[in-house]
Amino acid sequence: MSLRFPVPWRALATATLCCLPLLGQADDHSMRDALHAARAGDWHKIDEAAIAGHELAGYVAYHRLRSRLPNAEPRRVLSFIERHADSPLAGWMRGQAIDRYGDAGRHADLLEIADGEPEDTARRCHYYTALLDRNPAMAAEGGRRLWRVGRSQPEACDSLFNTLRARGAIDEQRVWERQMLAWQAGESGLVTYLGRLLGSRWQDPLDAQARVQRDFSAVTAVPACMGPECRGSGPFFAAALHGYVRADTREALAAWRRLAPRLSLDAEYRRAIEGDLIFYSLVRDVDANRAWVDAVLPRLEEPHAVTPAFSRSELLELRVRTALADRDWRGVLDWIQRLPDENRRDERWQYWQARALERLGDKSAAERAYAAAAGERSFYGFAAADRLGRDYSLNMERNPVNSADRERVSRWPAVRRTEALLRINEPGLAASEWYMAVREASPRDARALGDYAHQRGWNARLVQTTIVGQLWDALEWRFPEAYRDDFLEWGRRTGVDPYLLMGIARRESAYNPEALSPAGARGLMQLMPATATQLARQLGIPDPGAYGILDPQTNIRLGSTYIRDMLERYRGNRLAATAAYNAGPGRVDRWLRGSTTVPFDLFVESIPFRETRHYVQAVLTYRAIFESLANGGNSKGVSMLTQAEKTARYDSSLLARQ
Repeated sequence: MSLRFPVPWRALATATLCCLPLLGQADDHSMRDALHAARAGDWHKIDEAAIAGHELAGYVAYHRLRSRLPNAEPRRVLSFIERHADSPLAGWMRGQAIDRYGDAGRHADLLEIADGEPEDTARRCHYYTALLDRNPAMAAEGGRRLWRVGRSQPEACDSLFNTLRARGAIDEQRVWERQMLAWQAGESGLVTYLGRLLGSRWQDPLDAQARVQRDFSAVTAVPACMGPECRGSGPFFAAALHGYVRADTREALAAWRRLAPRLSLDAEYRRAIEGDLIFYSLVRDVDANRAWVDAVLPRLEEPHAVTPAFSRSELLELRVRTALADRDWRGVLDWIQRLPDENRRDERWQYWQARALERLGDKSAAERAYAAAAGERSFYGFAAADRLGRDYSLNMERNPVNSADRERVSRWPAVRRTEALLRINEPGLAASEWYMAVREASPRDARALGDYAHQRGWNARLVQTTIVGQLWDALEWRFPEAYRDDFLEWGRRTGVDPYLLMGIARRESAYNPEALSPAGARGLMQLMPATATQLARQLGIPDPGAYGILDPQTNIRLGSTYIRDMLERYRGNRLAATAAYNAGPGRVDRWLRGSTTVPFDLFVESIPFRETRHYVQAVLTYRAIFESLANGGNSKGVSMLTQAEKTARYDSSLLARQ
């Protein structure tokens, strides 16, 4: 049994408003202590009277009920979820109950509180385990989806998988398919484990897999029929060619052309093999494979049962990029025309269609394509506007919020909880409350929440509010004036365009001064501690250390110095310097040295790293937006690139240090 609570968020907020105290009325200090004690399970340290009626009392109740799982009855869990339906606490409690009931084998209780299939993998395994007796077909279907991955799954899945294998819902064919996925993913331990689950009928395919793993070229010498009724052939050859393509793309295609006529494979496996071959042939610029690519790519179908790494549209876009690299302008037009309608209408491809038409002498058609692209607020939209000599289309939306809405939103329970969590130094929990409120809000209420964040000076939260609330045209909120004086000051001191600094910070951290990347980069401009140490030594100032680097002014000062050094390295060229800020100067040096003389747009499209390609486009677009906002939202006179940057030769001549 699943139970849903379709209570509108705004209605719940209004219904509970009368029962809540005014902001600051209850004891925040006691609440902070109570929450710390609840996390530790020190219930005797909680002053219940001091926190009674506090906006955050539900957080203590959450930890209390959580501590009683799995012995707490489902009705108590459901009551908590209903009572806190407008808070992340409800979802967290449901997830915790699924975990604890699942671990304890309380399957009926789990199904009573579940609200359909959970998102978390371990919880999905618990959910389908609970369904094994109640709905065996549904459990088998869900379990097989969880099984069919090339990596190890959580322990919570073991019981489900073992039962499905015992029932035959996961047979040896499915074991083999998963083993091939694991081989493809390089999960050698899982490959060995799955191999032990296969019977004697699979010994020949196992021997073939071991042989090809030692020498990919042996793929043409192994039997075409793998396993009972040859049903193991598709997974085997898809996995084998996956590895061969990465090891030697040219030889892999030669092998595939010999194999393809004699293999009886399902269409999805052929598509996976050919998709791999097309991608690596283009990325590695294997000239010998080009004719085959051009013959196969137009008829390549989208994936079905087997999901390859690359969609057909991605491969077509890559083919356009190779045509651009070859200056094959007719090919550019032809391959753009093969893109799906939605992709072809994107301003990026409208721009390149215009460039190709222009080079082929069709000026009027080129201007129409440029005009279509120039209506968008993006790198290629702005580049198209430059081609036409037009001002940029900012498509900016003002978001006035009246005093009544401001008063209303300030009293919403979710807003009050956010404020209270910030008062007791729980920014992570505050963010969860806030973004759930934005996700659940109507467009009007999302704007009111954006206005609230703006009024409170929550710059990083404001930027994220526009993303969660999809307020894409609220430019003054998406690109706030955060740390403006610091950017202007350090831009002046280092001689760096301050709007470029703003664009970098906006892209790097979305203006979160405490941002920490998985790689260890820190702060507004995402500097690595080692880089910060080097820059501090260069400036003759104390090393800020891993935490000092989070200070906004310090971070901006060091980041400004670093981008200044990159600008000096590339003769003041902001495009190259921005690429180096993301990918490192060593890579950019190699790209420039390996480049023929190309204009700026072709250089950007030729950047091999997708992340860096998108990064450069975003930062330069953002800097133009920041400059336009500084002009009152008017792009007149604003240029994304200088004339020198537009006309520069993007090759080794751009390097100041030869």
